[in-house]
Amino acid sequence: MPRRLSLFNLTSLSLGLAFLYLPIVVLVAYSFNDSRLVAVWGGFSTRWYHALLADGAILDAARISLGIAFCSATAATVLGTFAAYALARVRRVPGRPLFSAMVYAPLVMPEVITGLSLLLLFVAIGMDRGFWTATAAHTTLTMCFVTVIVQARLSGLDRYIEEAAADLGCPPLRAFLTVTLPMAAPAVISGFLLAFSLSLDDFVIATFTTGPGATTLPIRIYSDVRLGVKPEINAICTLMIAAVAIAVMAASLVARWADGGRDKATPLHA
Repeated sequence: MPRRLSLFNLTSLSLGLAFLYLPIVVLVAYSFNDSRLVAVWGGFSTRWYHALLADGAILDAARISLGIAFCSATAATVLGTFAAYALARVRRVPGRPLFSAMVYAPLVMPEVITGLSLLLLFVAIGMDRGFWTATAAHTTLTMCFVTVIVQARLSGLDRYIEEAAADLGCPPLRAFLTVTLPMAAPAVISGFLLAFSLSLDDFVIATFTTGPGATTLPIRIYSDVRLGVKPEINAICTLMIAAVAIAVMAASLVARWADGGRDKATPLHA
C-alpha cells in the first residue's frame, strides 16, 4: 500500500524545492523588471531583452558558447556511442577494465583537476588556447555521459536481432548502422542533448582551456557580475535557463519514448 503524504513529508519537499528553484524563479522574474536596479521591482517590462540585442560582447560570447556546445556535443556523441558499443558488445578484449575506467573517469574527477590537466597538455604541445581547445575539453567532459546513456540502452536491447542480421549476411558495419544504431537512436539523441546542455553552461573547464578570443558566455557573465549585476545579465541567464530546460525536457521525452518502444517490442526468441 502506498504511504500517504504526511505534513512532515510535504513540508520537507516544499522546502527542498524552494531551496533549489526559488533563486531561479527570482532571477527569471527580475529579468522582466523595468527598473535598472536589479533588487528593486519597477514594473513589468521587456526592455532588458531589447537592450541585450545591442550588447555585442554578450552576443559574441553566446555565439561562441553555442558553437562550442554543438561541436563538442557532436564529437562526444560519436565517440561516446562507439565507446558504449565496445563496452556493451565486446566482452573478451585485453585491457577492457582499464578502458572502462578511463571512459568513466571524468564522471568522478573534479572539474578543476580535469581543466588543469588539459591546460598543461595544451601548453606542453604548444597549442594556443581558443575555440578548439575548449571544444576538445568539453568533448572530454561530456563523452562519458553519452557513453553511460548509450551503454544502458544497448545493454537492454535484444542481441538476437543483431545476430539475425549477421546470419542473413549483413556485415558488422552495416549491421551496426542499419540495426543497432536505429534501435539505440533515442539514447544517442538524449546523450547529444545532455552533452549540449553540459557544455553550454560549463564554467570551470572553460576557464582553463579558452583564450582571449574565445570567451564563452558563462565566463563573460562572471566577469560582468564582478563589476555589478546588470539587468541584461538576468535576461541572458533566463535565456540560458530556457535553453537548458528545453534540452533536458527533450532528452527526458526521448528517453520515455525509448522505454515505451522497448516495452512494446517482442523479442525474437520469445
